[in-house]
Amino acid sequence: MPDGKARALRIKMIVMDVDGTLTDGTLFILPDGEEVKAYNVRDGLGILFAHLVGFKTAIITGKTSRALAKRAEKLRIDELHQGILDKKPVLEAILTKHGLKAEEAAYIGDDLGDLAVIKSVGLAGAVADAHPEVKKNCHFISERAGGRGAVREFIEFILDAQGKWGEIEEKVKRLSIRNIG
Repeated sequence: MPDGKARALRIKMIVMDVDGTLTDGTLFILPDGEEVKAYNVRDGLGILFAHLVGFKTAIITGKTSRALAKRAEKLRIDELHQGILDKKPVLEAILTKHGLKAEEAAYIGDDLGDLAVIKSVGLAGAVADAHPEVKKNCHFISERAGGRGAVREFIEFILDAQGKWGEIEEKVKRLSIRNIG
């Protein structure tokens, strides 16, 4: 695949899958049927960093979860779309809503349901334990598995390519100062 760093320069929105990407894919089923998932705090901090420097974020996932809705709200995800099996039309609608082109979007996923989106965005990412066909179509493959900081790694790749670390450092300092007083 072509050089991911050059593609990362154009990114304005980061879109993510959930199961197997933001989580390791494990589901705990409670006696009442409610599903419980674990999310990595490092991924959440990476999403915060992206927001600090003006990136839009979105989640498109095939499953539906009240816990995910709360997590997305806490992380201030701009767009949350659950219960979506055909993700590409939803991505296209999100991009249109935000006035973005496909080459300005990055997507990270792990399985075959992500392929249509992966093939349509400017920067396609896969977690380390993604399906081989997904990896074959990506510009970036994380060293970490899904749910283990892979999303943070993808975001940091984009931030690094765009030279955003100085801006993040300054904004984090100002956040800390405001929180002390």
